Amino acid sequence: MNAAELRENSGEELKQKLEDLKQELFNLKFQHATGQLDNTTRLGVTKKNIARVMTELRQRDLAEA
Repeated sequence: MNAAELRENSGEELKQKLEDLKQELFNLKFQHATGQLDNTTRLGVTKKNIARVMTELRQRDLAEA
């Protein structure tokens, strides 16, 4: 996922994607805590994707104001 892909989505789609990413991060953290997570780099990638979505939502909020 990159910034150009996020700009193409609507606000509602971004909010849904943010919820999905937060749920995925929760699941990854749970798997990591129980020792079931093999690829720990997914934690960092998911956090960065959350930050990208939140940044795009914030930019849209500022553009509206």
